[in-house]
Amino acid sequence: MVLNIIFEQMKQLLLIGCVLLALNGNSQTFFERDTTLNVKRTAWTSGIIGAGWIGSTVSLQAVWYKEHWSDFKFFDDSKEWLGMDKFGHAYTSYSLTKDISSIYHWAGLNRNNSLIVGSSVTFGFQLTLEVLDGFSDKWGFSWSDLGTNTLGIAWHAWQDLLWKEQRFKLKFSAHTTPYAQFRPNTLGSTIAERLLKDYNGQTYWLNINPGMFLSRNSKFPKWLSFSFGYSVDEKLHGDLNHYQVITENGKALDFHAKSQFLFSLDIDFEEIPVKKPWLKTLFKALNHVKIPFPTMIITGKELDWHPFYF
Repeated sequence: MVLNIIFEQMKQLLLIGCVLLALNGNSQTFFERDTTLNVKRTAWTSGIIGAGWIGSTVSLQAVWYKEHWSDFKFFDDSKEWLGMDKFGHAYTSYSLTKDISSIYHWAGLNRNNSLIVGSSVTFGFQLTLEVLDGFSDKWGFSWSDLGTNTLGIAWHAWQDLLWKEQRFKLKFSAHTTPYAQFRPNTLGSTIAERLLKDYNGQTYWLNINPGMFLSRNSKFPKWLSFSFGYSVDEKLHGDLNHYQVITENGKALDFHAKSQFLFSLDIDFEEIPVKKPWLKTLFKALNHVKIPFPTMIITGKELDWHPFYF
C-alpha cells in the first residue's frame, strides 16, 4: 500500500515540476540551489508537501479505509512476508527523508535544518498512515512498521550528519513473477499492481560505494557501487510459508516460501560528474531504482546466476 502511495505522489511531483519549469522559463536557474533562505521557494515547497500530506490522508480515509473503519487497535505483523514489507517501510522512509531534505536544501535552508524538516515530515506522514491502519478492521497500528519507518529515517540522517553524503544508499527494483495469478487480489491483477504488491518480484538493495571511502586521487570510479539485495520466492501468503493452490484441472501446487540474498553491481547516478543542475536533479531521481546488472542469487543452499536481473 505504501509503495502505491509513493508511486502516485511521484507522478504528481513530476507534473508539478513540469508546470514550475514552464512558468519559470529558465531551467538552469530553477534547478540551482539557493545559498540563502528563499522564502518564496520554501513557502511553495511547504504548501505542496502539506497539500499532498492532507490530500493523501483524506483520500485514503475516504477510498481505502471507509469500508473497513473500526475501533483503534494494535496489530503485530512483524513476522509476515518474511520481512519484505519491513524493508519496504525502511526504503520508503529513507527515500522520502532524502527527497524532502533535498528539496528544502534547494529552497535555501542549511543542511542541518533541511535534515530536521525532512526527517520530521517523513516521520509525521508515515505515522499518519499507521494511525489510519490502526482504525482499519483489516490491519492495525503496527509498532514494527513504526520502528522500520524510524530506521529508514535514521539511515539517511546519520550519514548526512557524519559525511554530508550518502555512502550506503537504499534502492529498489521489481519484476513480474508467475505467482500473482494464484492470488491476484493480494499480489496484483495488472502489471502495475504486480510490480507494487508482489513481494516475490521485489528486491530491496543496500548499495555501498567504495569510491566514497577512497582518496580523491584514487582511480576507482565513484559512480560504481556494490549492491546487496534481499527478496523472497514462492511467498504467496503473509502468514504462511507453505501455501497450496488447487488448479482448475484439480492439480495441487505446493509453494514453499524462502528468503533470497543477492549480490550485484550498480550505477550511482549522483556520483556521475555532470555540471548542469537539471541533469543532477534527474540523476538524483533515477538513483532510487537499481539498474539491471548481472546478479548472483543465493536461495537456501542453492546458488543461481542471472545475466540480467531487475
